Amino acid sequence: MFDGRNKGNSSFPSRRDSKQIPEHELTIRGMNPASSSRRGKQARTSDMEMMKERFAKLLLGEDMSGGEKGVTSALALSNAITNLADSMFGEQMKLQPMDLKRKKIWRKEMDWLLSVVDHIVQFVPSKQVAKTGDFTEIMVTKKRDDLLINIPALRKLDSVLLETLDKFKDHKDFWYVPKDLENTENNGDWRKDEKCWLPVVKVPSDGLSEESRKFLRSQKESVAQVLKAATAINALVLSEMHIPDNYTDSLPKKGKTSLGDFLYKSITDEYFDPGYFLSSMDLSTKHKVLDLKNRIEASMVIWKRKMNHKEQWGSFVSLEKRELFEVRVETILAMLKQKFPEILQSSLEISKIKNNKDVGLAILESYSRVLESLAAKIMSIIEDVLEADVLVHIQLMEAERRFESDAEPEYEKTEKVVLAVTPNSTKLADLIGWRFSSDTEQSSTSDIELFHEAEQEKEIMKSPIRVQPMKLSYLAKLENLRSPSERH
Repeated sequence: MFDGRNKGNSSFPSRRDSKQIPEHELTIRGMNPASSSRRGKQARTSDMEMMKERFAKLLLGEDMSGGEKGVTSALALSNAITNLADSMFGEQMKLQPMDLKRKKIWRKEMDWLLSVVDHIVQFVPSKQVAKTGDFTEIMVTKKRDDLLINIPALRKLDSVLLETLDKFKDHKDFWYVPKDLENTENNGDWRKDEKCWLPVVKVPSDGLSEESRKFLRSQKESVAQVLKAATAINALVLSEMHIPDNYTDSLPKKGKTSLGDFLYKSITDEYFDPGYFLSSMDLSTKHKVLDLKNRIEASMVIWKRKMNHKEQWGSFVSLEKRELFEVRVETILAMLKQKFPEILQSSLEISKIKNNKDVGLAILESYSRVLESLAAKIMSIIEDVLEADVLVHIQLMEAERRFESDAEPEYEKTEKVVLAVTPNSTKLADLIGWRFSSDTEQSSTSDIELFHEAEQEKEIMKSPIRVQPMKLSYLAKLENLRSPSERH
């Protein structure tokens, strides 16, 4: 009986062992064991050397000269994750799968950087049973709770985003053309100069199919959930970071000074609506949004400082009102983050990241931030395709409207022109009640007979409930218009 251990004794001549095949034949087939082993060893050596180089740079604080210009290990890790994401996803401008080589590099180097969290532990009490059966309390190491929960969650979000891009591998209902080859007369360029660096998306002349439209919307909803989760993790991590002293020292002593009279009055008013507040603000550019965010965060830090050191900061505003104002500004910041997911980092966030020394928080913050940015980019690209589809449907409706206008009968056009010129003119037939046939041939019935038939139909169609004012007939009007000699 043949099995894997019975080498060379099989009754099937086609199932020869690899050792029996000549070496030159294995080389031709690309199955040379020595060559394959050599390539694998070279790849492992190359990866090992690259990993050593990465961690040497991190340990030196990005200062390879070994001088004193290096940054903290936390900031070096944060910058490494940010730079890696920029190099991997910076050119992702289309709804298409990520390049296999770049995807492999992203996952491999992220595994290297995230391996640091396996050694960030905390001491927790535990019980040890001795041989005598007695319990002894000892301290054991355990991975930190925030890392234990958030790192697997961020890895899952990462996989969902890459899988979303992979789903567009065989999607052919839309395509992209370079910006310089765009023909504005065909489908138009609805973006104008807003995203001039991006390729222009095109859809068929009759728009996307219903199946493709549903698929795009479902993927957009999935990415929106990823964006929401990454944003929540990033906001939580930033809130746990210590506010640097150099930032608080640069702030004014009053929140009103940071906000300005108009913003301060709007936020501290008795009746406050955050939606109306944002709608009344000028948020037309990213810089204006960032300026509003900086002002609000600065005022929030000032108010918190006053509440924590109320013995040093006397004020006429009660503690309860300050807490209410703090809730209001936090609501505004959350709405700004939701409405503008690609907003730049504020002065407070940059200061926290630069002065942070907690390696675990640095990894969580940078990883969640790059996933948040990637999710926002994918959502924007999906919205581009959906908006191009809407534009095509609008153009089809306009073309159909013009076709119907051109196909209108000539006599209807003439009648509309006459009515437009004399809208208040009244025909004699309207006063009498005569009805003329729409045929081109004239009716052989006399005018008097038509008049009597019309009068009889009016009597029949009258409702017994509705009372109409009496109208003089045409003959009665003629009776009143006779000459005086005829009346006498």
